[in-house]
Amino acid sequence: MGAAAKGWIIVAALSGAIAVAVGAFAAHGLDLSTEAGRKAREWLQTGSHYQIIHALAIVAVVALARSAMLNGRVAIVAQCLFLVGSVLFPGALYALAFGGPRWLGAVAPIGGAAFILGWASLALAALMKTDAD
Repeated sequence: MGAAAKGWIIVAALSGAIAVAVGAFAAHGLDLSTEAGRKAREWLQTGSHYQIIHALAIVAVVALARSAMLNGRVAIVAQCLFLVGSVLFPGALYALAFGGPRWLGAVAPIGGAAFILGWASLALAALMKTDAD
């Protein structure tokens, strides 16, 4: 396994671990007797859901690229966009849940757009794959 693939798998694994930890905290660590606690739980659950899906997506792209099913350069773009989305979208929601400034809510859609572009890049990586790659 190349160093780049290994690095991406480590990043994805750490992202997945964070998502599970945040999801567990959302399920067990909040005071749900208040509206703020219920809203925080919703933000944490949504963020962890999207983060875990995209951690798995990064691993899948690594595997598909290594099996020569994708255009390698475009696959890297997809991985980068999934990573950016995994920082910005859940990160903004996590920050809001823990009392961060409300303007962070405007960051979440940027992360969501990165997720969408990542999926489009993955499709492009498959479309651009040639036998010569």
